[in-house]
Amino acid sequence: MGSVKIYTKTGDAGETGLFDGARVSKCDPRVDAYGEVDELNAWLGLVRAEKLEADLHAILDTVQRDLFAVGAMLADPRGRIAARVEKAALPAEAVPRLEAWIDELEHDLPPLRRFVIAGGARAGALLHLARAACRRAERRIVSLGADAVDPVVLAYVNRVSDLLFVMARTANARAGAPEVEW
Repeated sequence: MGSVKIYTKTGDAGETGLFDGARVSKCDPRVDAYGEVDELNAWLGLVRAEKLEADLHAILDTVQRDLFAVGAMLADPRGRIAARVEKAALPAEAVPRLEAWIDELEHDLPPLRRFVIAGGARAGALLHLARAACRRAERRIVSLGADAVDPVVLAYVNRVSDLLFVMARTANARAGAPEVEW
């Protein structure tokens, strides 16, 4: 297999292609939604560049791979790629897996009594930033309309933001950074 060219020149007029072959504006709401998911994935890459404990690193690795599937599903409004390419679809256990990680991580944290101000150790602060990016991606996905997106995508992205919040608390607790309540 030959190398993939980075530039195609097909987007020079402000359009891009969806997986179903449709050409749309780069400011199309669907492109905006998967662009926000891509940004979230980049933030998670920055978090992973921090010194994280192995369990948090492994969780983020899986989430990043799943987010590529989310982006593919958003770029494939007719579901053609996901039907042929297994990694372009979220597995059935994706949302329950996130919930299990949240429950496991929360087990070692003090109960949440109030809102928490983002910050703490660098990894914790970056996870809070990623959580905010995740919520923005979720809003963009919701703006596409209920019938425009597979419901598992919405549930997954919603749960990822919950996971990132708990991971931020965990990273801060493990670093000995106090949690500042509001």
